[in-house]
Amino acid sequence: MANKILIKKKINIFKKKIHVSGDKSLSIRWVLFSSLASGISKSKNLLMSEDVMASIKAIRKLGIRIIFKKDICYIYGKGIEGYKYKKNLIINAENSGTLGRLILGLLVNTPYPIKLIGDQSLSKRDFKRVTEPLSKFGPKFKLSKNKFLPLTIYGNSTLNGINFYEKIGSAQCKSSVVFAGLRSNGTTSIKAKKSRDHTELLCKYLKLPVSIKKKGLYDEIKVKKVKKVKPLNYNIPSDISSAAFFIVLTALNKGSNLIIKNVNINPSRIGVIRILKKMGIKIKFENKKIYKNEKIANIYVEGSSKIKPINCPTKLNSEAIDEFLIIFLIAAKADGISYFKNIGELNKKESPRLKWGAKILNLMGIRTVTTNSSIKIFGNPELQINKKITIKNFLKDHRIFMTSVIAALSFGGIWNIHDRDSIKTSFPNFLKIINDLKNND
Repeated sequence: MANKILIKKKINIFKKKIHVSGDKSLSIRWVLFSSLASGISKSKNLLMSEDVMASIKAIRKLGIRIIFKKDICYIYGKGIEGYKYKKNLIINAENSGTLGRLILGLLVNTPYPIKLIGDQSLSKRDFKRVTEPLSKFGPKFKLSKNKFLPLTIYGNSTLNGINFYEKIGSAQCKSSVVFAGLRSNGTTSIKAKKSRDHTELLCKYLKLPVSIKKKGLYDEIKVKKVKKVKPLNYNIPSDISSAAFFIVLTALNKGSNLIIKNVNINPSRIGVIRILKKMGIKIKFENKKIYKNEKIANIYVEGSSKIKPINCPTKLNSEAIDEFLIIFLIAAKADGISYFKNIGELNKKESPRLKWGAKILNLMGIRTVTTNSSIKIFGNPELQINKKITIKNFLKDHRIFMTSVIAALSFGGIWNIHDRDSIKTSFPNFLKIINDLKNND
């Protein structure tokens, strides 16, 4: 089968209930926390994507037993000091920035050098932002061109807590420092710009020595050395980032409605919902509940006949950083000019996403004005595409592939979209769900 997809027509009206895949952020964190536990942890609905499988391979290389029985994953943790370090160890984070950055916080006391590598896309992402604070604990790092993968970590057996000011709003950097703090003497103090808090919520659920005080735009986090981590049994909720593609597909198709079941609606992750509501999209949370400190709900969304432009509040940026590409498609159909600013972090993802967002919109016939950190989108409520569009050479960025599919199904035209295998990193059954919705025709 060719590694591309051809879409020739828009999707018809649909009314469905769906499940999307397990949350990627929680799946990777479950693997890492369970590897530190004293005892057996088990998980249902673990996301079976390349990023999560890379996490499992990495932990196995550190001597942790992991098995699958039917739809359950079991991890046999050996305790906080249970990793078996070997000489000449190489860990491949593949495409996963979450794995690559978080696992470094767990390797700070390795007695032997460990080499961390990644794929072409990950090897272009900044790792100095995490190695710089981690080096203050005691280990040393050697990076390619002082910033990139491959890198080598030289651990330190005597680790001491640090003070860290996280200014970017990177949950990956913050989480990596939390993991290192759990291995270190004394107290690690983190002042962190608001970002995803899955790591902190899991620490709280596991009753680890981590305290969090919320103060305005920042959180103050205190971490102390942990003696024991209890096993973590987890039924992974569905991923809001995966759900976002179907929320937008529904919103752009008047007459359609959709319920997405059992989705993680962590407040640090629902910027996409807040933004779309401001643009006039009808979205509701139903059957809300708390599960292991995470907020879960069914998401109901309706197709919209009128979309309002937005001057997007920058305070929502960190909550929506992975969803901006798909939000741009909503702005393309808005009745007016939408403006998104201070989003330069998009260009530091798997691909330069801000540039790609503008490129896709321009190919669709939508005018944009962009800088290195902002975009103005001149919406067209009557947009209908009647031409051929090819999307390729995007560093196998899964979100560019999926955004292009949603654009093709929503606006028409003939789309030739390359690198369909890119979805294996985060959402392997994306196209299956698309086909299920199309079969509603």
